[in-house]
Amino acid sequence: MSSHSFPGNKRPFDPERFLSSLKIESEILSFRKRQTIFAQGDPSDAVFYIREGNVRLRVVAENGKEVTIAILGEGAYFGEACLTMQPVRIFSASALSNCLLVRIAKPAMLVLLRENSTFSNMFLSYLLQRNLRYEEDLMDQLFNFSEKRLARILLLQSDFDHDREFGTLKISQETLAQMIGTTRSRVNVFMKHFKELGFIEYNGVVHVHRNLAKAILHH
Repeated sequence: MSSHSFPGNKRPFDPERFLSSLKIESEILSFRKRQTIFAQGDPSDAVFYIREGNVRLRVVAENGKEVTIAILGEGAYFGEACLTMQPVRIFSASALSNCLLVRIAKPAMLVLLRENSTFSNMFLSYLLQRNLRYEEDLMDQLFNFSEKRLARILLLQSDFDHDREFGTLKISQETLAQMIGTTRSRVNVFMKHFKELGFIEYNGVVHVHRNLAKAILHH
C-alpha cells in the first residue's frame, strides 16, 4: 500500500486509512480483469483510488490507433481531470488485473481538497511526482531507442522487494509495445535478447533482474 511522509509527521500518511475515516461520498468498486472502468468520452465525474490491482489508461485516436499512456498500480489515483473544467474523459481506463477501487465523486473530492490541508498536500505531491514521470516518459520516447525504452518500462513497472534482486510483473507484450511505441514482434525480439543476457526470465510472469539497468546505462 502506498503511503506518503510529511515533515513533522512521525508516521507516513496512509491515504486509504484517511479516506475510510472521512464521511465523504465514496464507494468501493470491484472490477474483473479487462473490464472497462470508464471509456473515452464518458462523463468526467469522479476520481479513483486503486486499493488493489493494476489499471491501464489508454487513448484511441480518430484513425483507430490505440496507445497505452500509463499502467497504474496500488496506491495510485486517476481520473483527476474531472476537477478541472473537462466535461468528458479524454482517455479510457480498464482493469489490467482484478481490481478494487475507491470512487470519490467530484463534489466530495473538491470539498476534501478545499477543507483538508493534509490530504490536499499529499494529493498535490502525488500529482507533481506523476507529472514528472510523464515528462521523463516523453523524453524517453523522443530520444531513446525502443530496446532501451522497454528496459526502462520493465524496471519501472516491476514490483521489487527490498531483499530480492528481481521484481515481477504480469503484462502482455502487446501492451508493452503500445507503451514504448513499437510493434509486438519487436518487443518479442528485445525480450529474448534480455533473456539471453540474463536480465529477465519469463513464463507467464516476467521476472526482471535489477541488473537490467545495465541495458539502459550501456546502450
